[in-house]
Amino acid sequence: MHVLKRSSPSEKEPVDPAVIVRRVIDACADCDTCRFLMNEDCLFFPALYRLVDREAADGRPCSGRALRGLVELCSLCGLCPCPDIRNDVIRAKSGYVRESGMAPAHRLMADVQRLGRICGMAPDAVNAALSVGPVHRMVSRLAGIHPRRRLPRFPQESFFSWARRKGLCRPPENGPGVAYFAGCTAGYLFPEVARAAVRVLQHSQLKVMVPPQQCCGMPTLVEGDAALTRRRVQANLDALLAARRMGFDPVCSCPTCGFLMKVLMKEGACHSNAYQQSVGAAANEIKIPDGAGGGRFLHLSKSLYAGRLRDDGLFSDLDPMDRLALSEGVADMGQYLLKRLDGRHLDVPFQPIAGRMAYFAPCHQREQKIGSPYVRLLALIPGLTIEPVGGPMDCCGMGGSLGYKKSFHDASVSLGAGLMQKIRAAAPQAVITDCLSCRLQFRHLLPFPVFHPLELLARACEPG
Repeated sequence: MHVLKRSSPSEKEPVDPAVIVRRVIDACADCDTCRFLMNEDCLFFPALYRLVDREAADGRPCSGRALRGLVELCSLCGLCPCPDIRNDVIRAKSGYVRESGMAPAHRLMADVQRLGRICGMAPDAVNAALSVGPVHRMVSRLAGIHPRRRLPRFPQESFFSWARRKGLCRPPENGPGVAYFAGCTAGYLFPEVARAAVRVLQHSQLKVMVPPQQCCGMPTLVEGDAALTRRRVQANLDALLAARRMGFDPVCSCPTCGFLMKVLMKEGACHSNAYQQSVGAAANEIKIPDGAGGGRFLHLSKSLYAGRLRDDGLFSDLDPMDRLALSEGVADMGQYLLKRLDGRHLDVPFQPIAGRMAYFAPCHQREQKIGSPYVRLLALIPGLTIEPVGGPMDCCGMGGSLGYKKSFHDASVSLGAGLMQKIRAAAPQAVITDCLSCRLQFRHLLPFPVFHPLELLARACEPG
């Protein structure tokens, strides 16, 4: 693993995105680890090393077009070993968007929240129109969607409308409980998943509140819309921390939302002056949590490491202590339920469900380092056989809205081909995954029904 040498605090980050991409290429060429580590599970690194090899062969530097094309291949899956690399790739994407803007169609497709709200105003009309071949082809052409991709049907009622109707958007009268962050895909496209989350929580005698929430920010971040992303992340920070101060445990059912809030949001925060002051670091030291918990730290020399260990992650302009508070306070839904199970606070046994199903733990869930909580939870359902599929580097290839793009579709399918082959070989009755982006890809490429684990747990919670 190679750690990029960052500029010192007195130096400005390069504003030219091409300079940032060049820095990434030079750092990765110097390391070469990901030439082999990421050669089958990523689009970005194989393309980067092809550029490196071409430069070495003919002695000519990459063109500006090649540099921009390179960063467009990153879906921010989180599998690469160096946070500095992915952060610089996203900075470069944002720089290109600042320079030349973003196509309106790409902006709308990346903004699932806005798309869901607009189409949710007249879902019957939208669904009927998109089911007509010529209309679908015209919409796909205007929106830059690959003609073989189909948008999911828009539901009659979004989860957020349902939650308001059920009185879940205000604090319950009987005290604190869970503050549920549904995410925009479950909120606007697959509300059955978010409703299942509420049923499972309520079945365990938990009070559920759905606080004000924006899209987590990942779809717009991947497209390079940094300004909109930061506004939404700040709004979610404020709302979820307010709920936490009221005694509610923030939980989320979308692994992509969890990855952003638990991993990306806190990157660099412990290097900030505010954090160092909070842990009593001496004048010439930097205290870094050792990762084992228990309040233990690594003590590093500030004179040696201050130039590298800085709060310069993707969200460094937001309050570092707030970022850490939410990162440490929010839990993945499976993680939260498993903790309650281990503490004997989860209402089991479940009703039986017969079937043999394959479970895939998606990239953004694996990168949270929480194990596979849903495998243990689903094993509690009588009659249900769960077969985990996919290795630690497997990816479905969808990349959220990127997979819909005409320019990205074929690469998306190629990237997920190995995983699809493994699932077909397992020949399950259905596929289970907690990522709704994976759900879209599986429905596109596989003949099996696809469920979120919470849908099965909710079914198992129903009275016999």
